[in-house]
Amino acid sequence: MEAGQEINHHPHAKFKDTMTTEATRIGLLSDIHANAVALNAVLDDMEPVDALVCAGDIVGYGPSPQACLDIVRDREIPTVVGNHDREVVRGMTWESGDEYARRVLSTDDIEWLGELPRELRLFDERLKIVHDHPDEQDRYTEPADFAPTLLEDEDVLVLGHTHIQHTETFDDGLVINPGSVGQPRDGDPDAAYAIVDLANLSVDLCRVPYDIERVQQRIAETAISDRNGDRLTLD
Repeated sequence: MEAGQEINHHPHAKFKDTMTTEATRIGLLSDIHANAVALNAVLDDMEPVDALVCAGDIVGYGPSPQACLDIVRDREIPTVVGNHDREVVRGMTWESGDEYARRVLSTDDIEWLGELPRELRLFDERLKIVHDHPDEQDRYTEPADFAPTLLEDEDVLVLGHTHIQHTETFDDGLVINPGSVGQPRDGDPDAAYAIVDLANLSVDLCRVPYDIERVQQRIAETAISDRNGDRLTLD
């Protein structure tokens, strides 16, 4: 087991078949960033939903890429590729958490990351997921940029990348950033996620505290920069 790895302790079937077209309540994850302590806290805190989806960046920054990847893969959570996922696949890592993930993940895991799509349309194409911006890869979609023009035919657009939890409701649908599970940057260190209800197009933005010091200690046990631990409370 890799240094700092968290064991997946969620064998219970709290979530239904993720690909059913009858799903109405969808749990939204994004920017997990190899923080298994935060991810497990989110899964424990989340009310029962019909499905889970992820807006990318499973890896990067944090100390538990393997554990987080195992959770997402074991649950068969529909996921789009994030910029850190892509960097780990390419081997063009620019930060220490990416380098660590590249070193400890198996070839099969890296290949799986490489097969993640840029976007997904799910639940009769009512929900669209991209990591960054629907029109431009790696472009940040800040809360001030949320606009009805981001929507096409979908009712709900889910974005990540900024680590800022935010949602806007327009006549044509919802734009949602569920925030970052593993490294929020919106002034609240608690792990972020969201639940959207496709039946009435409503969304709940949720936060849950987790043991940040535990993650910081695990980072200190690896070659990952201490800055990646410090920013769990500073950003």
